[in-house]
Amino acid sequence: MEDIYKLKPEQFPESLNEIPQPPKTLYIRGKLPNHEMIYLAVVGSRKYTSYGKEICEKLIKGLKGYPIVIVSGLALGIDSIAHRTALDNGITTISFPGSGLDNSVLHPRTNIKLAQEIVNNGGCLISEMDPSWKATLYSFPQRNRLMAGISKAVLIIEAEEKSGTLITARMALDYNRDVLAVPGSALSSNSNGTNWLIKQGATPIIKSEDILEALGFEVAKEKKSDKEKYADCGKDEMKIIELLREPMERNDLIRELGMNIGTANALLSIMEIKELIKEELGEIRKI
Repeated sequence: MEDIYKLKPEQFPESLNEIPQPPKTLYIRGKLPNHEMIYLAVVGSRKYTSYGKEICEKLIKGLKGYPIVIVSGLALGIDSIAHRTALDNGITTISFPGSGLDNSVLHPRTNIKLAQEIVNNGGCLISEMDPSWKATLYSFPQRNRLMAGISKAVLIIEAEEKSGTLITARMALDYNRDVLAVPGSALSSNSNGTNWLIKQGATPIIKSEDILEALGFEVAKEKKSDKEKYADCGKDEMKIIELLREPMERNDLIRELGMNIGTANALLSIMEIKELIKEELGEIRKI
């Protein structure tokens, strides 16, 4: 395990000195990324849905090659998926666990290996708590303010109406950071929080380009061939593409698919976010 060392006040990320309750002490394990990189916090529900996992992976994968650092909290659920996807795509990621940084107390225990991978791949773990500090209920909101503070924007993937994720979003607003949110089904409690944030003015995010634009990057628009566009499509998605030779009403399409209504609606929502299909004037068509 790498040494845990204390940052000198002059080494603190400048953005953390700007928040109302700046940290007095910061411990680090690993290497703090270049200060010119742009930090994006990605947070969401511990009890994520398959939709939440898929959209999180898709959005972060699309940031590859840009000077972006993914910030999250090492928690189970969307936090872990965000860290893992960043690592798998060569994107630097850093973590603010809700505990000290020593492996004897690192929380959650199941993510000790993930934490080591973050450090091994040029990222770091940061905490204002003593290295041997065990996680407590109040240490999580405390670390959330650091995640929001260090970041230019906070992306909320899934959140219920009353959740710790929304605390991070509220802190981001207080610190004048951008809040980005992924819209979800009105039937899913996991999307109640994100849909509410969008209603309150958060930027809706449906593709990686939306994040890049929100972070100030110029995004070149590229037209993909059908082969490229459908390369990652599963069997059910390709069946929908084939059925949509002509636009169809949702109910007719679901009937032709012969699927459970809930499963079909979830799949159609994912395909709309992936910009494979679009629903307008009561009909669904492929894009």
